[in-house]
Amino acid sequence: MNSDDDTLLAEQIAYYRAGAAEYDRPYAERAQLQRLLAMTDSLPISGDVLELACGTGQWTPLLAARARSVTAVDAAAEMLSVARARTPAPNVRFVRADVLEWRPQRRYRTVFFAFWLSHVPPARLPAFWSAVAGMLAPGGRAVFVDDGPSAAAAEESVTVGSVPTVLRRLDDGSRYRVVKVFHDASTLTADLTALGWTARVQDVGGSIVGIAEPPAGAA
Repeated sequence: MNSDDDTLLAEQIAYYRAGAAEYDRPYAERAQLQRLLAMTDSLPISGDVLELACGTGQWTPLLAARARSVTAVDAAAEMLSVARARTPAPNVRFVRADVLEWRPQRRYRTVFFAFWLSHVPPARLPAFWSAVAGMLAPGGRAVFVDDGPSAAAAEESVTVGSVPTVLRRLDDGSRYRVVKVFHDASTLTADLTALGWTARVQDVGGSIVGIAEPPAGAA
């Protein structure tokens, strides 16, 4: 990983630690996020589920209602504190770990991540998808939700080398740079196909929703 990646990823974690109390605000304010949450029942969530970058657990109880078990991972202790309070379900386990570095000791039927893929630096994407393939049991799928290109208009972009970056501001006036890659559905499908995945990524009201199966033999 290059120095730009290192610096931005550290600042990104710091942002989510500092902003945990403000993180849920868009879910209350944006109808599109509520529509996406309501789509969970139509997604192929089943079996033992691994949720990467669970944040404050907006999606975790919805996953728990569909899954045999959920392992929810996030790097920010402050985010996990909110998520634990939101999700008292007995079939959910929380893990504090850097999603880009952590590797589970077992495999899962479903690997789910919401609004995380856009925070992975482009140079790290092939390794990330390879890691996800290794987390999936035979016949398993990755399921993901994220911002599409139209969401870029609401962000304040900044330049940090070659890594797409936006500036986020918190209520206390502090500012943080975070990685933000606005994936186009067709381009992402092509990128995953080139990596050997079988993927279906759709634009849903300006957001992307994807279901992907790893390369044959990856599991």
